[in-house]
Amino acid sequence: MTSFMQKIEKLSTSNLAPDLSFIDPSDQALIQGLISLGFYYRELDRFASKSRDLSSVYSSGNDDASLKEKAGAGSVYRRAIANGIVEILSVYRSAVLQVEQNLLADPMPILATVTKGLNKFEVLLPPLYELIVEIERENVRGGQLLNLLHKRCHCGVPELQACIQRLLWHGHQVLYNQLASWMVYGILQDQHGEFFIRRQDRYVESESTQPDPDHKLKQKSFEDVSLTDWHSGFHIFLDMLPEYIRMPVAESVLFSGKAVRVLRNPSSSLKLQQTFVHHPVLRGYSKLQGSLGGGAPQKELFKGIDLFEELLPQSESDKIYAMLRQLKESPEFHKRFFESAVSSIRIIAANHLWQLVVIRADLNGHLKALKDYFLLAKGDFFQCFLEESRQLMRLPPRQSTAEADLMVPFQLASLKTIGDEDKYFSRVSLRMPSFGISVGAAQVGLSKMKLSTDGVPGVPSQGSASSELSVDGWDGMALEYSVDWPLQLFFTQEVLSKYRKVFQYLIRLKRTQMELEKSWASVMHQEHVDFANYRKDRKSSSISILRRRYNPMWRVREHMIFLIRNLQFYIQVDVIESQWNSLQARVQDSHDFTELVGFHQDYLSALISQSFLDIGSVSRILDSIMKLCLQFCWNIERYETNPDMSELEHITEEFGKKSNSLYTILRSSRLAGSQRAPFLRQFLMRLNFNSFFEATARGVLNFVRPRPTPPIVQQ
Repeated sequence: MTSFMQKIEKLSTSNLAPDLSFIDPSDQALIQGLISLGFYYRELDRFASKSRDLSSVYSSGNDDASLKEKAGAGSVYRRAIANGIVEILSVYRSAVLQVEQNLLADPMPILATVTKGLNKFEVLLPPLYELIVEIERENVRGGQLLNLLHKRCHCGVPELQACIQRLLWHGHQVLYNQLASWMVYGILQDQHGEFFIRRQDRYVESESTQPDPDHKLKQKSFEDVSLTDWHSGFHIFLDMLPEYIRMPVAESVLFSGKAVRVLRNPSSSLKLQQTFVHHPVLRGYSKLQGSLGGGAPQKELFKGIDLFEELLPQSESDKIYAMLRQLKESPEFHKRFFESAVSSIRIIAANHLWQLVVIRADLNGHLKALKDYFLLAKGDFFQCFLEESRQLMRLPPRQSTAEADLMVPFQLASLKTIGDEDKYFSRVSLRMPSFGISVGAAQVGLSKMKLSTDGVPGVPSQGSASSELSVDGWDGMALEYSVDWPLQLFFTQEVLSKYRKVFQYLIRLKRTQMELEKSWASVMHQEHVDFANYRKDRKSSSISILRRRYNPMWRVREHMIFLIRNLQFYIQVDVIESQWNSLQARVQDSHDFTELVGFHQDYLSALISQSFLDIGSVSRILDSIMKLCLQFCWNIERYETNPDMSELEHITEEFGKKSNSLYTILRSSRLAGSQRAPFLRQFLMRLNFNSFFEATARGVLNFVRPRPTPPIVQQ
């Protein structure tokens, strides 16, 4: 770089020969200025010729490595700037010819005629020369070149400002061509990596390089490629983003292009005809190819043209192109007009993508299906499923057959409760993910109950230690939902994982409620049998003993079922139904795909936050309470054969502590000011309608706090 600058310095300081004594010193200074103009002209012409010459880049004699290196060093933006410089130099040449004609026509030519004719170029060519020196020295290209020109537009010389604005206009022509290719056709034309939208790859490869059409199909299906393009295929490259284009505007450009790609390349799963015949949509595209230096594979434009005509009408494409053409024809860049046009294009793309997802793909029906199965809106189905699988879930899950074991009650429940008119149930499948060590690690610190092969709790299993699992391993069961294109754009894996998280929470809650109810029914049935036997034997004294024996257990059971039922009602009615109605209202009022995605994200976030799944302390307490309830039920049922009041007393004590801790946390000031507050207050009112929870929690806290004091005093 130093030698380059020294060479430029030497050339720029060329002087007249010192022995020209017949020229006046003042005239020598004028002539020296004219010589400098010639030097600037030569350097500008050299830059323009070099930037406009593409023969070295596409020379067939080069090997692949050098070809890629030269292509990577090329710049469509520099070529556009070079075209602007050629325009300025042509004006300079015209001025020189005019001066020459004036000199030839004047019988007494004077030097002032020359300086007068070329005087205005003394303020134009030197700054332009400095500009190309900086471009070559810093290898400025793409959006960086637009930034440089935009900064140099702000100067105090009107002629120079007009000149730089003309160069910037030429640079913007390339930008608008790239925007048209991206936002009208969904094709990224950027073979030199100068556009601020870029593929999310280790290297940037233009779509105009005509790859093997079967190559991607061998690796991924069409839907997989489309999903990858939508979620992570393209990103905003900040290094090439002009500073005068704001990030929200760039994000709108990114979204619009991705939406057009989806609309122009529909999946064959929609079962609509595709054709490869020529179509009027391609008019004007050849003009873009010439200005961008390369031709895109027309198969991408021809593919699915019948379906495209319905998803994105030609009139809408013409409207988008007309807005960009209006910007392109404007002599100056107007930021407000540019942002307004991009916003209008984004609205068009988002509206048609909304029609594809909501109307054609029946988004609302799938949302309802997810509510029915993942949020347990079909309560009869899950009640039947839990009843059918109750005996199975009393045993630890087997690693090899747990999922297959669950499929039997799952299918039985569907036969009993799901009608043929439910076309979404076929998309639902039950999965039992790997539970072994991971679920066991999550249960550390909690009481685990091993079951023997005959189903009697408390007896160690006869299997190997590696196959022994807690009965809580069933808590790992989850649902999966099969989603087709284009709904995969809406129901991402992250979204479905949130649904699974809520489902696992709700199914455990429903299972706990059912076990509490079943234990009551089972023991009451046994009590009636015992009562009949005692009455038959006329042992009246034993009857009162029998009833007194169950009284403490029923009080605890009533407290448990009271808490579980109120929690269930709060989640299903106050949270799920309320948020569902709000989502439906917003879906009906919206015709924008991005708004729809935001509404659904808010819906899921509200479900998780108002169900306390995002608060670790509350989740752990609720988890412990549900486990204590299940342990209580199992102890009650084996009380007849193994009467152990100490275990029941321990469960009762732990349940009291956990429930009081839960109430104390939920009524804390930290939660009172959050979005959970309105419905949370209703839940707390139901729990504490007679001030029992508040009094109990205060008593427990007052009792627990002084306990550490005696050891400290004794020390």
